[in-house]
Amino acid sequence: MLLEDAMAAEPPSQFADDSESRPTPFRVDVGDQPVDILQFALDAFETGGVALATLVDIRGGAARALGSHVAIAADGRFCGYVSGGCVETAVASEALVAIAEANDRSVTYGDGSPFFDIVLPCGGGITVAIHVLRDAGPLRDVLDRVADRAPAALRYSPESQSLELSECLLRTCWQGAEFVTLYCPVTRVVISGMSMEAEAVARLATTSRWDVVLPNGFEGDLASMMDAFTAVVLLHHDLDAEERVLDVATASSAFYVGALGSTRTHRQRSERMQRRGFSRQDIDRIKAPIGMFGPTRDATTLALSVVADIAASRLATYG
Repeated sequence: MLLEDAMAAEPPSQFADDSESRPTPFRVDVGDQPVDILQFALDAFETGGVALATLVDIRGGAARALGSHVAIAADGRFCGYVSGGCVETAVASEALVAIAEANDRSVTYGDGSPFFDIVLPCGGGITVAIHVLRDAGPLRDVLDRVADRAPAALRYSPESQSLELSECLLRTCWQGAEFVTLYCPVTRVVISGMSMEAEAVARLATTSRWDVVLPNGFEGDLASMMDAFTAVVLLHHDLDAEERVLDVATASSAFYVGALGSTRTHRQRSERMQRRGFSRQDIDRIKAPIGMFGPTRDATTLALSVVADIAASRLATYG
């Protein structure tokens, strides 16, 4: 369902008479992670007001996924993306009008827009819902839940212009006349192995702003490190050395378990696991040889292969 069916779109800000009295939008760089954008919105709400713009409809191609955000402070600062950078300033301008009028609005860009506005390079069209935040509680709840490594969701009603905590759906989508945005914890990567390859994967995963855990020598509860948003990476050159972490990972809810070694090595690994009581279904969870491409002959290339494979698996699992 399109937002226009639920809420009449406000006139574009370029036709408003008081445009000179509004601040000029300018970007601040906080990244494009949803939790960072929501935190920016929460901080801005407490210091002067904010609007949260959400990508709620895509026609054709698009650079961002449904549910992507731009947060716009009343002083003109904004962060986040609903496109590849083509329309964000225009969205911020619309949001400043919405804040001034204390009224939500929707805007359409590219294909399907009623105005000769910005043409999207992808050739598609998008609709963005702009909500003037009136209650910061739901944002705090989402940030708290995601920090505790639990999924959370927000439900936006264009009709009542309200935003509230919601039950989690499998995907971000319209549910009737309301739009539900799903938020998942950041990817955690448990990297087992004391090698140059392990160090390279840890560096690249850290650069990707993932939560990196190195359990080497850890004698506590390994299972507590591995949840449904965790990837486990085993980079040992000895099957005996990987066994403890591998057994826990295979029995966990981790969305990705990958292990270093050739196809021949993995056959040996599988035989050993069967003798330890693991089923064929358990063993089939393991990506081995690890990585998206291969074989690789240096640590940096292996790290790129592993991180790309984890990112693709996460996308396939959670969208």
